[in-house]
Amino acid sequence: MTGLGLTLVRGALISPFKRAGRTGATLATRREVLPPARVAPGPLAAYSGICGFAASDVLPLTYPHVLGFPLAMRLMTARDFPLPVLGLVHTWIEITSHRPLHPADEPELTVYAAGLNPHRRGTEVTVVTEARLADELVWESRSGYLSRHATTAGSPAAPSAAPQELPAVAEWRLPADLGRRYGAASGDRNPIHLHPVTAKLFGFPRHIAHGMWTLARCLAEAERRGGPGARGGIRSVRADFKAPVLLPSTVTYATDGEAFQLRGGSRTHLTGRTVRED
Repeated sequence: MTGLGLTLVRGALISPFKRAGRTGATLATRREVLPPARVAPGPLAAYSGICGFAASDVLPLTYPHVLGFPLAMRLMTARDFPLPVLGLVHTWIEITSHRPLHPADEPELTVYAAGLNPHRRGTEVTVVTEARLADELVWESRSGYLSRHATTAGSPAAPSAAPQELPAVAEWRLPADLGRRYGAASGDRNPIHLHPVTAKLFGFPRHIAHGMWTLARCLAEAERRGGPGARGGIRSVRADFKAPVLLPSTVTYATDGEAFQLRGGSRTHLTGRTVRED
C-alpha cells in the first residue's frame, strides 16, 4: 500500500471519532510542505489523458492542486483536524497562476487550512495550496470542503436564482468507472466517487464524479477551443460546484468564452469563470 493509501486508511479509521459540528472546534496552525521536486511524467500523462488536456510544455492550471493533494490528505487526516475526512465534499475553488509552471520545474508545495466556517448544510473548511520556485509564489489555490451534518442555524438560506443559461457547445457521456479512473490518476479515492454502495453511505443515490475532474475537463475544453497557446493564456479560474454529477451520466458543457457551466438535464452542476492574460 502506498503512503497516500495508508493516509486514507488512517483517515477512515479516525473519522467516526470526529464530530463535525462540535462547539469551539479550531484549526491547527500546521503547514504541510513538499520539498522541491520535478513533476513525474507518467502521472502527469495519466492525469492529462483522463481530463482531456493536450500535450504541452505548460502544466495544466489544475495540476499543482493534484500534486498538493497528498499534503492536503495528510493535513485533513491528522488527529487535530476537526472534520472527518470521509464524505467531505468539494464545494468551490479559486486558482491563480502568477506565471506558467512547466514539467521541468521543481516547485515547493505548501498546504494549510485557513478557515473553518458554519454552513447551512454543515461545516466548511478552506484549504490553501501554494507552489513556489526559489521562494517566489508562482501558483495558488483556495478550496472549500463541506462536512455535511445537522445544524442549528435555523431555516436554510433561500436558494439563489438559477444561473443564466450559457450556449451549449459540447456534450460528454461520463462512464460509471470515471471516478475510479480519475482517482487512480489523481490519488483522490474518496469513497463517494468510487462505487454506488460506498457513496450511499454518505447520502448519495450513486457515486459521483470528482469536482476537480469536472473543472479540469471544462478547462481542457476551453483550451482546445481557444487554439494554440490557450493554456498559458488562462491566468485564473473561480468555480462553484453546485450539484453532484451522478455516474454514469451525460452532461453538457456551455460557455460564452469566459463564463462556463456544466449542466445535466435541468440541473447545473458547475459554474465558473476564467481570466486570461492581457
